[in-house]
Amino acid sequence: MRKTIAVLIPAIFAQVAGNVLLSMKMKEIGSGNWLVLLPRAVESPTLWFGTVLLIISFLLFAAALSWADLSFVVPAVSMEVVVNVLSANTLLHEVVSFTRWTGVLFISIGVVLVLRSGGQKAQREREEIPGRSR
Repeated sequence: MRKTIAVLIPAIFAQVAGNVLLSMKMKEIGSGNWLVLLPRAVESPTLWFGTVLLIISFLLFAAALSWADLSFVVPAVSMEVVVNVLSANTLLHEVVSFTRWTGVLFISIGVVLVLRSGGQKAQREREEIPGRSR
């Protein structure tokens, strides 16, 4: 489980940083006709860096799935929602409603419950170690 968490923490922060960079730059570029926006977006180093961070996050997520249970990894990585909302509020100065904060609290509780479960694969591996008492 430690290996999984050690991979998921940077995945979460890479994902959040990528989202924040994309959001910041896309708000700066503005909305409108995609034929006008696309060239400005493609020329933006901020958007490229944000995209690279999202790719890194995906690769770390995929790596964790190669050895850990999906039923553990996906809920654990849901902590990204909490960090995304905190980042949106503090870095992007978005107003976050009480209802949304309540949802973030429920997500946090769910993540803690999942992390405490340790995942079935980790439990099976502990049980299979020869010479280890239960």
